[in-house]
Amino acid sequence: MSIGDKEIIALFSSSDQRAVSEFKNKYGDLCLSIALNILHNMEDAEECTNDVYINLWNGIPPSVENFKAYVCKVTKNLAINKYRYNLAEKRNNDLIISLSDLEESVADPNCQSESDENELGEKISRFLRAEDTVHRNVFVRRYWFMDSIKDIAEKYSFSESKVKSMLFHTRNKLKKFLKREGVDI
Repeated sequence: MSIGDKEIIALFSSSDQRAVSEFKNKYGDLCLSIALNILHNMEDAEECTNDVYINLWNGIPPSVENFKAYVCKVTKNLAINKYRYNLAEKRNNDLIISLSDLEESVADPNCQSESDENELGEKISRFLRAEDTVHRNVFVRRYWFMDSIKDIAEKYSFSESKVKSMLFHTRNKLKKFLKREGVDI
């Protein structure tokens, strides 16, 4: 049986060797899946997942309230950095297109600090909670877990064009919502 997040954080904080194995048992597959969705290369995804362990070993901020979300964010950021590094050698525009689509809806030039980012994140979360479950899940699968359009279509038994349309409409609704919330887009 897996131990809880607080226990895993405590193990990392005390530099206990069990921290990595407990973390790997609970979140290893999730980290690998996120990294693989971004990098499309198992070796790079495994390297990224190992970097997550190192990152956590080096320190977890004391204010982490949702450890799973924090782990996903760390994994995603490390994978995107690895992707950008690899981009110099090969061009795969799926990720760039995915992130640029979303950036048009949420980019706030005034968002300069972590608290500004957290506030923007809270607004996006509030918007998504108000969306119907299917639209919310499709949006999160694409922009949080970086699933491909094809994978999302297969998962929900939709056509790829339906997924693209859903994402387009949800991004536009998000943009309007954020403007009403005072976010400068």
